[in-house]
Amino acid sequence: MIISASRRTDIPALYAKWLINRIRAGWCQVPAPLNYNQLSYVSLRPEDVDSFVFWSKNPAPMLNYLDELDERGFRYYFQFTLNDYPKDFEPSVPSVEERIQTFQKISMHLGPFRIIWRYDPIIISNWTPPDFHREKFLMLAKALSGLTRRVMVSFVDYYQKTDRRLSSLEKLGFKFDREVANSQYAWSLLKDLAAIARDHNMQIFTCAEERDFSKVDVPPGRCIDGELLRELWSLPGHTKKDPTQRAACLCVVSKDIGMNDTCVHGCPYCYSTRNLALAQRRYSEHDPDLPVLWGNGRALSEAEQADQLKARLL
Repeated sequence: MIISASRRTDIPALYAKWLINRIRAGWCQVPAPLNYNQLSYVSLRPEDVDSFVFWSKNPAPMLNYLDELDERGFRYYFQFTLNDYPKDFEPSVPSVEERIQTFQKISMHLGPFRIIWRYDPIIISNWTPPDFHREKFLMLAKALSGLTRRVMVSFVDYYQKTDRRLSSLEKLGFKFDREVANSQYAWSLLKDLAAIARDHNMQIFTCAEERDFSKVDVPPGRCIDGELLRELWSLPGHTKKDPTQRAACLCVVSKDIGMNDTCVHGCPYCYSTRNLALAQRRYSEHDPDLPVLWGNGRALSEAEQADQLKARLL
């Protein structure tokens, strides 16, 4: 089983203490997305976890726990989102210099194949035109050269909630290109990013893009990648596409242990936070000693844990 931590919230940045507590306990509970009273049991024992995939904009808090993860025998890698956007887009993340330093520290611990750079999402606006991304991508590629071997890119998806929040920025003078993924200059931009990536010894892939940009050397990729697990640790068998993800997403099956509406970074392009005030309230109510990220989790007896694990494996 691959554990995703998490597409739904930034566990490494905001809930690292809860995560290590659950790893020490050997299990956690995950509420159903549409019914928070319906809890599923997830084993976090080393023998049950093929790999963790950590997603984060600021995984600095995890630096305190990497040695412990290694000592417990866990396999894991990071998807590290690192842009250099205006504060209007990413109001609550540390400076880009701090995040580059964190990237360097994790890479020094894990090596360049277990930390993947996400230049994601690409937002085209009058303040962040294509040349903005060429400049920022080059700056970051130089800083990360030798620290990673892979970079994932994608254009922002204008879901209803995303579009609503970004539209509020138009009152501040922003103008967004909502059709960028279907425009001709998308090809030109990705072609240039691919050249920059090659110059810095990185493979570049798109993440869940409906268009195939392979003609400009940016093929579709997988963030939760069974082939990478095979290359890193000789783990076979992770080939089935995750049916719970979008059609264009090529990730293999995993179990996500996060919750929507618990991330307080406040990025207006976020797809997993509907309401920042709600997320802030849940963050303030979070108890790192509970088995669930937020809500009314309860302790399970060893017999109950065994029963739930057996049911999951049947």
